[in-house]
This record gives sequence, C-alpha cells and structure tokens, in this order.
Amino acid sequence: MHKIRVGVLRGGPSNEYEVSLKTGATVLNNLKKDKYNPRDIFIDKNGIWHLEGKPMKPLEALEHVDVVFNALHGNFGEDGKLQHILESCNVKFTGSGSLASALGMNKVLSKEIFKREKIKTPQHKILDSIHKMKERILDLFRSFSLPIIVKPVSSGSSVGVYIIKDYPSFEPAIMNAFTHSDSVMIEEFIQGKEATCGVIDDFRDQRYYALPPIEIRPYNSFFDYEAKYQGKSDEIVPGNFTADEKAEIEKMAILAHRALGLRHYSRSDFIIHPHRGIFILETNTLPGLTPESLIPKSLDAVGAPLPHFLDHIVSLALSGK
Repeated sequence: MHKIRVGVLRGGPSNEYEVSLKTGATVLNNLKKDKYNPRDIFIDKNGIWHLEGKPMKPLEALEHVDVVFNALHGNFGEDGKLQHILESCNVKFTGSGSLASALGMNKVLSKEIFKREKIKTPQHKILDSIHKMKERILDLFRSFSLPIIVKPVSSGSSVGVYIIKDYPSFEPAIMNAFTHSDSVMIEEFIQGKEATCGVIDDFRDQRYYALPPIEIRPYNSFFDYEAKYQGKSDEIVPGNFTADEKAEIEKMAILAHRALGLRHYSRSDFIIHPHRGIFILETNTLPGLTPESLIPKSLDAVGAPLPHFLDHIVSLALSGK
C-alpha cells in the first residue's frame, strides 16, 4: 500500500523558530505510521530548505511530497508568504490560504474585520512609522487609560508585547515593538479572565466544531511568551466559565474563523471583563501543537487523540477543502 508522503515544514526565519521546531516534531511523531510517510522539511534561520537534512531549493523539496503539513509559526510561515509559494507550486497544504493567513497575522486588518462582523474587540490606535513616533507619542499615551498594551502589528506568540503602567516605559516598549514589525498597535487594556478557544473544520459532523474554551491563569500580567511555552501559567480545561460565557466564546471563535476566511483549524484568544463582556484579542491561524500548546490540551479534553486530529487535518488538505 502506497503511504501518503507528508512534508512537515518546520523551523523558519521568524522569532518563533524554536516553537515551530517543537510543533513540527509533534506532527512528525504523531502522524499515523500505517497511512503516512512523514518527511522532515527543515527551514533554517537563513531561509535555506532541507529535506531529511539535505539542503535543496524549495521546489526540489516539494517534489518529494504529496501534501505539506505547515508547522511554521510567525513571519514567513504564518503571514501568507509561504502559503503563496505553495499555492504557486500547486502543492496542497494544511492551514489557511495566503490571503486569510495575511489577514489573520495582521492585527489591524483582523480587527477591522472583527468590527465589521460586530465581534467585540478592544479599542486601538496605530503607529505606522517609527519616524512619526516622537510627534505622536505623548498624544497617544494621553488617549488611553492606564495600563496600556503595546504590541507589534504582525507578530505571534505575544512576542514584543508589553503592558505599560507609566509614561517612562511607553517609548522603550514602542521602540522594541518596532523591531518585530513595521507598525505598532497601542491598545486599551481589558482587565478580566483570559480564555482561548480552538475551531476545527468538518469535525464530528459539525461544519465548524468549537473545542472547549480553556481558562488561562498566567503567573505574570498576561499570557506572554513565557506563559505560553515555559510553563508560566495554569490552563484549566475546560475552563471555569458560565454556560452563557462558554457559548459566547465558542460562537465568537467560530465567527472569527469564518470572518477571516480561515480553514482547517484556528484558535482565538479572549478576555472576559466582569461588566463589559467578552472581547476577542486575536486569532491564531497556525496555533502551536507542542506538548505545552493549548490545542492538544483541548483535544484531550474531548477525547480526540492527536494522531486522529492530524489525520483529519491532512485529509482536509488532500481533499482541497
């Protein structure tokens, strides 16, 4: 029996390189061995592709696989660039297409879509040039109540995100955020309970299946990189939500997934304010699949083994859905 050759793309030039290596390793180790022939396609930090350790051009590597499992995170792998390459080569791949990926990665564009679809999201302003920062910084600071969130517009895993509680910290945070993105978002801070919710296409007889929302209790001020990948948070699966909160989170996660035009799977992050309700923060188009990641924990909570989930996602990609 011919086994399906799955090229697992991992690594890449982004600052989420290490996380991608772990996600890719999880996929390689959990693809069903009786059905798939996993092929490790490693992209180093300089953007050089390697198939089973041998350097080669992207098109050469892709000629050796039937489908690609995209295990990259962050810039290049998650922002539509890689997806455009794969689409141009007529290669089937997991995750969202190039346009939806670009929309999901760009926090400004995704917020505009959320607002259009009436999905509540925190208020924000944008600094689109580091050269204009000096003339606007005081006005920006005065336009928000403390604390303030500063984050790169195009970045993931909470890289370069800061909670600002005083003016002296404001400019350094913006300068650092500009090292991760060409533009920076200044956003109101919503105090409340943190939650995240995954969505899977065509799963368990549902067009959009919402995984149980997870409650996140970070040890620091918010669910930052350390909390996500270095065990600096408690994740309660399923979370301690009221029936109404759970239903609303699941509804909003599906709405965001659909509004951005995503496919196969995604994960959206939320804040539940005790009086103002539920706010969506962002949607992750390629959520991590590491042992510390939240999608595997949600799958475990509903009795869905990871190999079964990966098989389902690869099958969606092969079918062209």
